[in-house]
Amino acid sequence: MTNDIQERIKRLIVDQRLPSGAPLPTETELMELLGVSRNSVREALKALQAMGIVEIRHGFGTYVGPMSMAPMIEGLIFRTVAGHYRGEDSLLELLELREAVETGLIARLAGRIPEADLAELDAVVRRMEAEAAEGSVRAETDRAFHAALYGSLDNTLLSEVLEAFWDAFHRVRTDLVDVPTDPKVTCKQHREILESVRSGDALRAEEAIRDHFGNIRIRLRSAHRD
Repeated sequence: MTNDIQERIKRLIVDQRLPSGAPLPTETELMELLGVSRNSVREALKALQAMGIVEIRHGFGTYVGPMSMAPMIEGLIFRTVAGHYRGEDSLLELLELREAVETGLIARLAGRIPEADLAELDAVVRRMEAEAAEGSVRAETDRAFHAALYGSLDNTLLSEVLEAFWDAFHRVRTDLVDVPTDPKVTCKQHREILESVRSGDALRAEEAIRDHFGNIRIRLRSAHRD
């Protein structure tokens, strides 16, 4: 019953083309509209809130939620952590998922990134190099590079999925595994990715991405052995 009510509320949002932040009918109105009890409506709304589809603001009402990737990120993190403690290579699996997506996309970017985006990427790499000179590259700088790299695809959903993969991987890696890094190698690999897409050489770009992820994989495996 609850699942059916959830689907009907989702259909209401879709049919009325309601954007994030738009108010939904009150509980009483939903009861009348759907022909169900107040408890059934509340249970359905709580489940939808957990998915980020609705947002319940106590004392104000219920609104269309942000529809973010947060539930997906938390699910990925929990699955990866649980797998790790069962002795599985779950963190490596998550890394391979990121690699598969980014390798599949990089050829589309070679020679097609606007000059403004190339300038932004160059600025991020230079920031990496400055950080490396001081001892380490910050995770936020790494994240900024990958976000800027795929931002030119102008695909909001794709950007959100890639951000979710990045966020899940780095949060789990930070909590579970002490992975040694070489900031000079990190800078060199990101510079190579940038120059390969700038040159329009798709094969070189794919190789650069694979080298980058291959280096992370080697360091993860080394950390597991230790």
